[in-house]
Amino acid sequence: MPSLPYNEPDITTLLSQSSFLLLLNLVDFLLNYALYCGLLGQVLLGIAFGKPGGNFLNESTQQAIVQLGYIGLILLIYEGGLSVCMRSVWANLGLSTGVALTGIAAPIALSFVLQPLLNATPLQAFAAGASLCSTSLGTTFAVLNATGLAKTRLASVLSTAAMMDDVVGLVMVQIISNLGSSSGPLDPAVVVRPIAVSVGFVILVPLVCHYAIRPIRRSVGDKSLVDKIRKLFATSRARFVLHSVFLFGMTAAAGHSGTSVLFTAYLSGAVINWWDTESTPRPSSSIVSPEAIDNTDMVAKVDQTAQMQEDQIIRDASKPEDTKEESPHRHKAAVSAIAPKKEVPIYCDELSGQKIYAVYFYAPVERIFKPFFFASIGFSIPISSLFEGSLIWRGIVYTVLMVLAKLLCGVWLLRYSFLSRLGSRIVFGFARIRKTLTGYHLWWKPSQTKEVHNPTEHTCSKADTAGSNPMPSSQSPPKPANFKVEAPVSLYPGAMLGFAMVARGEIGFLISSIAESKGVWKTAGSQNGQQNSDIFITVTWAIFLCTFIGPVAVGLIVRRVRRLERTATSGGRAALGSWGLQ
Repeated sequence: MPSLPYNEPDITTLLSQSSFLLLLNLVDFLLNYALYCGLLGQVLLGIAFGKPGGNFLNESTQQAIVQLGYIGLILLIYEGGLSVCMRSVWANLGLSTGVALTGIAAPIALSFVLQPLLNATPLQAFAAGASLCSTSLGTTFAVLNATGLAKTRLASVLSTAAMMDDVVGLVMVQIISNLGSSSGPLDPAVVVRPIAVSVGFVILVPLVCHYAIRPIRRSVGDKSLVDKIRKLFATSRARFVLHSVFLFGMTAAAGHSGTSVLFTAYLSGAVINWWDTESTPRPSSSIVSPEAIDNTDMVAKVDQTAQMQEDQIIRDASKPEDTKEESPHRHKAAVSAIAPKKEVPIYCDELSGQKIYAVYFYAPVERIFKPFFFASIGFSIPISSLFEGSLIWRGIVYTVLMVLAKLLCGVWLLRYSFLSRLGSRIVFGFARIRKTLTGYHLWWKPSQTKEVHNPTEHTCSKADTAGSNPMPSSQSPPKPANFKVEAPVSLYPGAMLGFAMVARGEIGFLISSIAESKGVWKTAGSQNGQQNSDIFITVTWAIFLCTFIGPVAVGLIVRRVRRLERTATSGGRAALGSWGLQ
């Protein structure tokens, strides 16, 4: 047929789809209010309404929801790129790399416990670890947005590390797909191509922005043709179209080149964020229209206005009370006549990437696309196959190991705080020794004694900002009222980072499903005619429980941190230290 015939949907379809969409938003609101984990309710609704549960939605509708949900995932990660501070990303790049490598190596290493647990081969244990080395980007950004930590230093480290894990996870998809479909040796191109393209995007895009786009825009910034082009895109609708074309152009290029479209979505948001930062008017740049008066005339007329104000005040003092009320109006008219007429700056905050996203993208993503994405995760969970005898406790044991594997990522923040505290104590110890040895020379110079002590106090204050505790001394000032809270509070950033990395989500289900469909796990623990292998069920248990444990734990920690901040007497983000700063 040349066209699709229009048929009115039946009432059952309308009720099931409308109730599904309404319940997704209602559950999200209630659980976000309680535990900052509304996405878990959406996953459960996906299980209930989808094929694993009641199957209230037909298969074509579920496939459409999966596709729309993936668009929501792309836009959610794009928002993460818009909100990230690139300066903070570069400053914490080494730390993020360490966190990402820990999140990759630890799950793969601990997955070899499946060899004695399920008689798995080393290749199958590696495939299981590859399924659980990734981090759910959608869950990560959803939790950060729900908790209000999307623009903090902790979010910068977390999002960068999760993005690295995602790229590695998608490379694992190609490797496992090749292992299952080919009986011959592994083709190096399958492994090298995604890595090379991802590294190329990471290196080339910043270099082009810094060494090509920035000099060009500065050299032609004052030309009339460029001004006309700027004015053409000086509306929110034009910026919306421009940002959308750039975003989906980058994702299309990534898809055809063999790397992750999610990675390029994040990179697209970061590039637009950089452009907005570069477009911010500097003090030396003028944002008035070409017809406005120059700076010399501006200064002269401002001086003239000040002189008129003084003369007006003198005249008002000698006038009766009824005539004084008219003077302010005449004064405002005179000032408005002298003041230059400015134009709205082309590069204003209302046209930034974050503002455009808030106006055009936020509502449909938050109410439709993002709920569909998390519901689509529920569609892929074989809930009926999970409760099969001995596989339950094996899945729980493997889940505990996979939670611990990702919690090791938080050790990087604990080590950072520990080293800062150790360094502060060493500096403080040397200062005390120096003060003791030179005390008999300084007893008559209290100002010099204070100068010897001040650098130590300054060093300790920096360590305290990072979430560590300075070592008190006999000459130190009185301790603040919340000093006792500082010791356990420094554990919260590491715990939040570790639990935020626990959720596997979409990439984990994708890798495990590909491994199952390609027959990677069929040789161990499975019999002929069995629908799913034992390893697949065990891995699914771990992915399913980790996707629930991570957001719930982060939500509980955030509630605790919020309570500490409300009860703290010194104010600020004392509970997270510098990791909670924007």
